[in-house]
Amino acid sequence: MAERIPKVVIIGPAYVEMAVKCDSCPEPGQVKEGMGFTCIPTGQGVNQAIQAALCGCDVFVLGRVGEDCFGEMIKQNLSRYGISTDLLYASPAISTGIILTIVDGRGANRSCRSAGANKVFGKDEIEYAAAEQAISSANVCVIHDGFSQEAIVAAVRCAQVHKTPIIVEVSLPIPDRGLVHAIDWPVEFYNADILVLSFSGLVSRAELGAGGDQDIKFIATELVAKGAKCVLVSLGTHGALLVDRQSTHWLGGIQTELVDYTGCEDAFCGALAACYATGDSPLSAARFAVAAEALTRSRFGLQDALPVKEEIITLLQEQPD
Repeated sequence: MAERIPKVVIIGPAYVEMAVKCDSCPEPGQVKEGMGFTCIPTGQGVNQAIQAALCGCDVFVLGRVGEDCFGEMIKQNLSRYGISTDLLYASPAISTGIILTIVDGRGANRSCRSAGANKVFGKDEIEYAAAEQAISSANVCVIHDGFSQEAIVAAVRCAQVHKTPIIVEVSLPIPDRGLVHAIDWPVEFYNADILVLSFSGLVSRAELGAGGDQDIKFIATELVAKGAKCVLVSLGTHGALLVDRQSTHWLGGIQTELVDYTGCEDAFCGALAACYATGDSPLSAARFAVAAEALTRSRFGLQDALPVKEEIITLLQEQPD
């Protein structure tokens, strides 16, 4: 990464997750004694902004929270990392997005999510003068599919008008070649400089099963054939796959202790944005993202597990040529 301070705009959802541990999940009508309650800000908009800030970027988050204590909690959390919350608008008539999670004695999670203010985020927020100004002056704009397609399309168009590099992250089910034919994205999705695929149906993206790598390669190649400039998929401990119009690159995984997969996807995308914002190529940025993800899964927790830029660079320098 070049030694300068790039500006990154993250357009993504923000939540507060409340989690409690118990021996086993309660049955209907049953109350269980819990322990170890936590309440933390989370969501792609929050976590990836923090990762980009830890990589030395000037970061702005564009999204919505409720005009409540949870919205303030998210803003204060981001401010501690030097992240601007001027574009994290408060909705007075709706609550902040909430995730309720129960963790049983085996470590299995059961969660319920309420989108709250994230659900009302739309193109109007993108078209605010302050938002357009931030996007126009950014070195990269990261856009997530956690919002409506109308909002995503407006964000891509705004970034394109101002020639701001674009990363769009899209969540898909478990890799299946047939899903390519079911994809019906607006053409703006394919105008991203990097299209990042996240397969949400996998417990770990390292556990692809027989032929899983080739299925993912097929999906990425087909999306490039449909018009995408560059498609990037993290494969967990297996590294990443990058496909563009000229070539295919399998990036080897970096072996670290497997401790916790929480936050790995956000570490990957946040570090990718930070590196790409400096003007590095998608391939170099992908390598940087692979290292960030490897470090994150070697630690417990969410934001506390996210690495700083110097740690990522050191890990990359330790890898054989």
